Amino acid sequence: TGTLAGIRSSAGLPPLAADAQLEQAALQQAGYMASRARMSHTTGWGKDFASRMKDNGVRGAAGENIAEGRFDLQKLFDIWMHSDGHRRNMLDPDFSRFGLAYVRDGRDPSLRYWSLVLGR
Repeated sequence: TGTLAGIRSSAGLPPLAADAQLEQAALQQAGYMASRARMSHTTGWGKDFASRMKDNGVRGAAGENIAEGRFDLQKLFDIWMHSDGHRRNMLDPDFSRFGLAYVRDGRDPSLRYWSLVLGR
């Protein structure tokens, strides 16, 4: 996204390349969270983050930011930038790729579950 590229650029880092594998992993997690109506880095199938990455063909270091709320992309990244761990993930110089996805809550279409997966 342009927002993420701007965040990295302001820190003197190159933009991240969109990656289909990471996007699939993000979509999987956003869908799981929406189906359960709660935020989580694990899934009900007993898959932790490392297992999900492996299942999606993602090798090497990876990180994930998640969120739920009724906000747009700009507000989402603003929230993440004001959280140390989330900001650290987005500004990690080891990451070169990303996948971002959201799934709407089935009972409340204005509520979105977001996942940003970052990788080398």
